[in-house]
Amino acid sequence: MSAKKSNISQIPLPKVGQPLPAYAPAASAQSNGGLSTAGRRPISATLDDDIVEDTPTKQRNFGRRRKQEQAEQPDKKRRLIPRFITWRKGILAILILILAIGGWLGFKFVYNASKTFHGGLFSVLSSAKLKGEDVGRVNILVAGNSADDVGHNGGKLTDSIMVVSLDTKNKSAYLMSVPRDLYVDIPGNGHAKINEAYVDGENDKFSEDGYFPGGMGLLQQTIEQNFDINLNYYALVNYTALRDLVNAVGGVDYTVKSVDKRGLYDPSIDYTTNGPLVKLTNGVHTLTGQQALNLARARGDAYGSYGFPAADFDRTNNQRQELLALKSKATTTGVLTNPAKISNIFDAIGSNVKTDLSLGEVRRAYEIGKDVSNVQSIGLNNVRGKNLLTSYATPLGQSALIPAAGLDDFSDIQAAIKQLTSTNPITREGATVVVLNATDVSGVAAKASATLKAKGIAVGATGDAAVAQVTSTIVDLSDGKMTATSALLQTLYGKSVVKTSAYSSIYYDADFIVLVGTDHSTTPTTSTNGQTKN
Repeated sequence: MSAKKSNISQIPLPKVGQPLPAYAPAASAQSNGGLSTAGRRPISATLDDDIVEDTPTKQRNFGRRRKQEQAEQPDKKRRLIPRFITWRKGILAILILILAIGGWLGFKFVYNASKTFHGGLFSVLSSAKLKGEDVGRVNILVAGNSADDVGHNGGKLTDSIMVVSLDTKNKSAYLMSVPRDLYVDIPGNGHAKINEAYVDGENDKFSEDGYFPGGMGLLQQTIEQNFDINLNYYALVNYTALRDLVNAVGGVDYTVKSVDKRGLYDPSIDYTTNGPLVKLTNGVHTLTGQQALNLARARGDAYGSYGFPAADFDRTNNQRQELLALKSKATTTGVLTNPAKISNIFDAIGSNVKTDLSLGEVRRAYEIGKDVSNVQSIGLNNVRGKNLLTSYATPLGQSALIPAAGLDDFSDIQAAIKQLTSTNPITREGATVVVLNATDVSGVAAKASATLKAKGIAVGATGDAAVAQVTSTIVDLSDGKMTATSALLQTLYGKSVVKTSAYSSIYYDADFIVLVGTDHSTTPTTSTNGQTKN
């Protein structure tokens, strides 16, 4: 050890005040007992590396990192544990919220479904086949009254009557209003306005096989016997349902298209606001529930009204348009994904609607209805431009409506309904054809008329043309809109088609005029007086 000390002592040391970086011992090798200073690093080098020169660098560094990690691990654990607990609490809170919302909606659904729909609650898990689906047509009778409006005179009268008809095969539908003032024969009660049928049925406790029970059954029987239509289901709705449903979906967009440039105005009092019942300009309006209800009630018969030229027909048309607007809004993503709105919809239906539909049938109706894009709105005062009704004074002096064909003659209305519900495109077009004999042969027009009627075409008139012609001609007054009928006529009477003729102004109500020429005359019999006979 003494020799080693003497050797170390011979190494030159820095002078007092000399900076360490400036100090560097001689690099020459010295024979100091085997200890060489060649290649030695400056004193400023890392202390650990100078003291333990025989320890590999990686092993020394690993030892230090391991000690450092062991020292840090308790701190990491202390930080991670609170974070994990906070995260787990957050997830648990979200799950509880979801379950609470789901449970509340489930309760609302069960509670309201039990009040509204028939059948077990579990029937909603699978769709049930609808009555009428086998023949491709499901008809639902919808009636609305004000029974929920305490103190309203005649609150149980069904002032809104509508048939919702669903074509299950072609995915189309129509809404047809039955005017409340229609004067009909109510079975067992004699002639009266049709809005009395429900009340009569309730008072008589109506019950007959094949019909709904109570007032809706007697109303069903009255409509089926007069309109020649099968009604498969019913829904009795309080007027409050419209208000609550519109509020539930956050309002509906309604477009006012009044013939009056000022829009719609009915100064009858709205007792919720003490303002006019309806005051809307032409254009799009987002209606609240109360506004929608007011519009559904307004007839514009108060002094100073405008925009209601057809009175009650305008009211029923507005009702149909509001239902279509409500359907459109209720099926939007913003409504279907909003728990609060769905809950409010359940409440509105459960408190204000009675029906004989089961939940499984409702589900099936939704499955079909969601694909329906073509919905016609029908009023009996305007079926393809024809008014099928006329005014009538009852024996008691009441103003009422009856079929245009006459009291209790519903033949035209029945034909119109068959046209609406037919799967035959020619029948659905409902064209009226006039047939004129343009030959010197008797009976040509009559024979052509019989042929057309056999194919489901309505013949409005037959007659003789002023001038005979060889080639048959078809005059298309439908502006090319009735393609199926036009195709059939061309098959029967050739391809000569024109848009106007000298007969257009005479038979202006017709959709087609057929001038049958000698090319389609098969009976070579000329009249004895030389004149053409149809």
